[in-house]
Amino acid sequence: MNPYVRDRINRKLDSLSDERLYQILDYVEFLESKYAEKSAPVANVFTRFAEGVEDKLRAGGVAVSTVSETMGFLNKAMGVLNGVAQTTMAVAGDVVNAAKTAADQVGALPPDAAPSAPPAPPTVPPTVPPTVPPTVPPTPPSAAA
Repeated sequence: MNPYVRDRINRKLDSLSDERLYQILDYVEFLESKYAEKSAPVANVFTRFAEGVEDKLRAGGVAVSTVSETMGFLNKAMGVLNGVAQTTMAVAGDVVNAAKTAADQVGALPPDAAPSAPPAPPTVPPTVPPTVPPTVPPTPPSAAA
């Protein structure tokens, strides 16, 4: 997009009310559906959710000021959720790196590498219980005659 045209459009939009901006958004979405030369970039899940909520509120006849205020709250919440998601990804990456380092230090194979051959079971001779001769009680001398 031509940056000069974008700046000019933004200057014009700054002077309009939220109600008129929603009309312009509808018109731009219509133009996009009819004449777009390339597809719009895919928005993340939080943005798609917020836009869905916004569209439902507008379709339900909710006042423009209420929609704008609601979207402000949703945008703040999305900022927090995006921060949480980024932090979670960073922590997960750290855990994976720590696991790889520990595996390297121990000499173990990484989880994605299969061993070339299974280790042979240890050879242990079978254990035979010791044979003990049965013990016969001694015979008393008086019973021998």
